[in-house]
This record gives sequence, C-alpha cells and structure tokens, in this order.
Amino acid sequence: MKGLGELERSIMDIIWAQPSSVTAREVGRLIADRDLAPTTVMTVLDRLTRKGFLLRTRDGRAWRYAPAESRDAYVAELMLEALDLTGDRSAALTRFAQAVTGTEADILRRALTDLEEELEDE
Repeated sequence: MKGLGELERSIMDIIWAQPSSVTAREVGRLIADRDLAPTTVMTVLDRLTRKGFLLRTRDGRAWRYAPAESRDAYVAELMLEALDLTGDRSAALTRFAQAVTGTEADILRRALTDLEEELEDE
C-alpha cells in the first residue's frame, strides 16, 4: 500500500470522519484551515482515487468520494508493512506486545482467540 503525504492524510482524515460520501467542495469547506484552492483539493482527491484510497461516484455534475477502506484497515496495513521491514518479525512482534497497555493486550488476546476459533470451524 502506498503511503500518504501530509495533505493526503489530512484529506483522508476528513473523509474517514464523514458518515457518507463527500464532494470536493465539501472537503474544501471542511479543510478550510489550510486555505487551499479548489483545484488543489480536486487534484489530491483524484490522486487518492488513483492510489486506491478513495472510491468515486458521479452525482450530477460533481463527484462524490468515499474511503475504499476504513482508517483501521489502513493503519493495520501500515503495521504489516512495518513488520515486513524488519529482519525478525518475531522480535518486532514481541517488542510491540511489550509496549501495549493491559487493555490493548486483552484486545489482542481476544482477537487472536476469535481468529483461532474461526480457523478451527473451517
């Protein structure tokens, strides 16, 4: 998965936070603190679509944009890519497990147990 630049990440944060798809004009209003030209917003939305981060549908003369995946899916993919960078995935996973809070460890334990049960059911 390709990474996101700073402006791309800001725009994705806005789109991930929306309950439904948005137009370029709506994104421009929501990112008003950046004082971006509408063409800049459209260019970044087009780039995010080509990279596979956004889905685009026609709405009259405008395009509506929605995330192709959730923010959680994106972050999980980044974590997996980071694991690929290490020469020792076991060591990296162990360090990660040592760094999480007790609550986070419980969540990981439950997720692994659920996955194990799903695999047994297959």
